[in-house]
Amino acid sequence: MTENAQQQPASNPELPTQYAPAEVEGKLYERWVERGYFAADPKSEKPPYTIVIPPPNVTGSLHLGHAFEHTLIDALTRRKRMQGYETLWQPGMDHAGIATQNVVERELAKEGKSRHDLGREAFVERVWQWKAESGGQISGQMRRLGDGVDWSRERFTMDEGLSQAVQTIFKKLYDDELIYRAERIINWCPRCLTAISDIEVEYQDDEGELVSIRYGEGDASIVVATTRAETMLGDTAVAVHPDDERYAHLVGTEIELPLTGRRIPVVADTHVDPEFGTGAVKVTPAHDPNDFEIGQRHGLANLAIMDEHAVITAHGPFQGLDRLEARSTIVGALRAEGRIVAEKRPYTHSVGHCSRCKTTIEPRLSMQWWVKVGPLAQAAGDAVRDGRVNIHPKEMESRYFGWVDNLHDWCISRQLWWGHRIPVWYGPNGEVVCVGPDEQPPTGEGWTQDTDVLDTWFSSGLWPFSTLGWPERTESLEKFYPNSVLVTGYDILFFWVARMMMFGLYAMDGTPPFHTIALHGMVRDQFGKKMSKSFGNAVNPLDWMDTYGSDAVRFTLARGANPGVDVPIGEDWVQASRNFANKIWNATRFALMNGATVEGELPPTEQLSAADRWILSRLNATVAEVDAYYEDYQFSKLSDALYHFAWDEVFDWYVELSKTTYFAGGEQARVSGRVLGEVLDVTLRLLHPIVPFVTETLWTTLTGKESVVIADWPGDSGFRDAAAEREIELVQRVVTEVRRFRSDQGLQPGQKVPARLTLDGTALAPHEAAIRQLLRLQPEGEGFSATATLPVAGATVALDLSGTIDVGAERKRLAKDLAAAEKEKAQAQAKLGNEAFLAKAPDNVVDKIRTRLAKAEEDIARITAQLNSLPEA
Repeated sequence: MTENAQQQPASNPELPTQYAPAEVEGKLYERWVERGYFAADPKSEKPPYTIVIPPPNVTGSLHLGHAFEHTLIDALTRRKRMQGYETLWQPGMDHAGIATQNVVERELAKEGKSRHDLGREAFVERVWQWKAESGGQISGQMRRLGDGVDWSRERFTMDEGLSQAVQTIFKKLYDDELIYRAERIINWCPRCLTAISDIEVEYQDDEGELVSIRYGEGDASIVVATTRAETMLGDTAVAVHPDDERYAHLVGTEIELPLTGRRIPVVADTHVDPEFGTGAVKVTPAHDPNDFEIGQRHGLANLAIMDEHAVITAHGPFQGLDRLEARSTIVGALRAEGRIVAEKRPYTHSVGHCSRCKTTIEPRLSMQWWVKVGPLAQAAGDAVRDGRVNIHPKEMESRYFGWVDNLHDWCISRQLWWGHRIPVWYGPNGEVVCVGPDEQPPTGEGWTQDTDVLDTWFSSGLWPFSTLGWPERTESLEKFYPNSVLVTGYDILFFWVARMMMFGLYAMDGTPPFHTIALHGMVRDQFGKKMSKSFGNAVNPLDWMDTYGSDAVRFTLARGANPGVDVPIGEDWVQASRNFANKIWNATRFALMNGATVEGELPPTEQLSAADRWILSRLNATVAEVDAYYEDYQFSKLSDALYHFAWDEVFDWYVELSKTTYFAGGEQARVSGRVLGEVLDVTLRLLHPIVPFVTETLWTTLTGKESVVIADWPGDSGFRDAAAEREIELVQRVVTEVRRFRSDQGLQPGQKVPARLTLDGTALAPHEAAIRQLLRLQPEGEGFSATATLPVAGATVALDLSGTIDVGAERKRLAKDLAAAEKEKAQAQAKLGNEAFLAKAPDNVVDKIRTRLAKAEEDIARITAQLNSLPEA
């Protein structure tokens, strides 16, 4: 075979010359689903492995956060399936109360209608119609990504079974006096007209105005500061600290509230910080959570001054004004009376906004349903403290405890029509009846059901067991509960994870919903900035999948996934991952065309070359390394390990080292072909959970077997060959050093140079042909003159560079580099020789200087060797 033919082998009819993701991904995924690879059998005797999907909103579409999280979960479940577990990745969607109701209401508005025009029953039917026609687009997008979920088990938080679970646990909590109805301060959205949870409040810095207002007259006056002057209409006290001597004479007296003519008491309360501002605060119990608590302690009246639309309802002159209009009007009126002591404008402060419609949240006193979380939160904390549940990374435990140990009662009612309606009926004589799923509600004149629905997080808190058939003791519940691991973002540790812990422990007799909570960070742009449409840096992962393939997107996301740490992503990284997929494709194609095979047993060790033994040794070490990283949820490290093993060691070194063997043919070529087949088989199986599509195509072509999805996960055979590893490391040193020298001389990578290799007596001798192939070194031939000699790894490489470089210019360049390295060495030695510096400098600074010194000495030795190898100018 000629050299030209070696570099351009004939095409393989079984594997196209280029990998085209769009042509294979969709077909492969549908084949996997049709063949039932992702189906989980509760009757199986295999050990279970269960992960529930964090249910995306039915209104949602796949964003990078979903793609990131789903990639990690899919990698875990694919690996466990290959390891022989009965693996369930449970899919489903959340009904997303506020978001879905808003979507349908916007559609109605286009028709000139509101939900009230339809009525509750017809509106809910309209929402179900919208779900059937337009909802759940993310399911198809999950298929694009390659999610190996059991689609036959797909659930929806409003379907019949989950509705029964919601009613069951509500009734149980109610009967155990862990659910109650009471008037409390809640987050109220004047646009959505409902209470919302803490997670649905987004805080941002807004520019407002801080005004200081004098209440009372003369010595009997107090100055308070506020950014919400309109709420003063609802003030029922002024509070000071009990130990603040400035106001001791006023505690227990009354002062006049400006503009209203009302007199309000001055109370002493330890909540007040005497060092902040004037040391006095206005108390508006109906419109501030802290003020509400003060009001409860002192028996103050709760005076609501706004309606549900945040329009002022109190004090004639301001009635009918929107809260923002009222704010400026009231400040003007106070200014006219000389009550404004100071004004600060603009005054930037953190303000809560509705995450759905961006309206400013209004704290509002309202009658709502609440969960008494004390005992539930205690159990959720204890499950982590006693080791029944592990949080990963462990440093996130403190954040979890900080939340559950200080959890306030949870407002679970929402003033919506779409959602799980609260199963409580009110009678004509004040009766209150909570009805379970198997009970008939009371009937008769005057009986009505509560109009509110439950917070979406209430139903999603049941997700780990309601999706498995609870409250029925189903086969699936017995097999797959508790879940093995929960993979989710640290941002919902408090709101979803803690609630699943509370409900799981409560409903399932003290058994926590999962053994491990694996927390990941948020996806950000390449500059570490939060992705947002308003910032102009949001990315649609489907666009990247169209351009680069799903495998490239998945590998990029997995490679950035360090536990609990945010993930910066840029398009150039996806391009690099696409290049990796192409590298796998092209190298496997080359291997198949040159005898790589999985047929028969591996040849005995004595028949293997050093390169064969080296790559098998490295393969097993990589299997062990990847397994350890998987068990520790170190996706970034395992992806990096696979990348460098596949690209560097298999494709760039082993394949290149073995090319001369393949081209020579014969028995050794057959042996190396079998070794290469083994290495590719295992490598593709290791890569499969992260990059499933390209590996499926290549592995089935290589092995002729049905699918890598159901192949066995590779095990570490224990084979290690330290001697072969040392031998190949010597080859790598020679090749790397000579390549660096060639680059330093300005030689092109493909430029051929005559060379004499002196390898006798070294472990390098058997590798001369491979070294020459890798370095583009020709035999010395007639007229050979060694113009550069490189001693490396006990061998000598003499090169004839005559006519290829300007020796004089090269000497000047190297002399300049040598001077810079010697200066660097001198500076480092001076610092390390300074005892005063060493006594004060931190250890990491000293370590960096030592590293600089070692690098400078290495550079000096290298440059000196290069100078010595050059002929005289």
